[in-house]
Amino acid sequence: MPEAMSWSLAWPYFLAAFVLGYLFGSIPFGIILTKLTGAGDLRAIGSGNIGATNVLRTGRKGLAAATLAGDMLKGTAAVIVAAQWGPNTALIAALGAFLGHLFPVWLRFKGGKGVATFLGCLLGLKPLAALGFAAVWLAVAFGTRYSSLAALVASLVTPAALWALGERQMAELFILLALLLWWMHRANIKRLATGTEGKIGQKG
Repeated sequence: MPEAMSWSLAWPYFLAAFVLGYLFGSIPFGIILTKLTGAGDLRAIGSGNIGATNVLRTGRKGLAAATLAGDMLKGTAAVIVAAQWGPNTALIAALGAFLGHLFPVWLRFKGGKGVATFLGCLLGLKPLAALGFAAVWLAVAFGTRYSSLAALVASLVTPAALWALGERQMAELFILLALLLWWMHRANIKRLATGTEGKIGQKG
């Protein structure tokens, strides 16, 4: 899609990018993988969340890693495919993928909290910033053993890192994604404040 294309001609590309991203993002890898391997319905385990952290509570580390990879790479794939139409469509696909993970139509719009997909979209758009996110996440996670706190801190750092790298539009998008991620973690924030948040590797 040429950058100078008018809105009247460009909007079908933007719509296609959003729908593509949403469909990719709405694939519930956690539920699919746990059911295929006989680990049960993930929504009835631990926190009931469909992400990798809750899969880890099943005691299946390999399954949790596979869920993390799937939830991350679906965001990356959506961005890479949509990037063929231009950088703006890649950003829109990232938004679609993130919303698809949070609100998948297949699960009555009750999805995950978006950390892996946030990282996957970032990886597709700006790998250097994705490395920064991962480094911050790992540092906080190893220091506190709180997956949620690590995600919250890393998501705050991301827009600033993108801005510093000269990616203003991307930074603005990730401000929105970070706000959504924080909203999805509101219960975790309350538990962190009261000291009742579950730690990495903790069952139940």
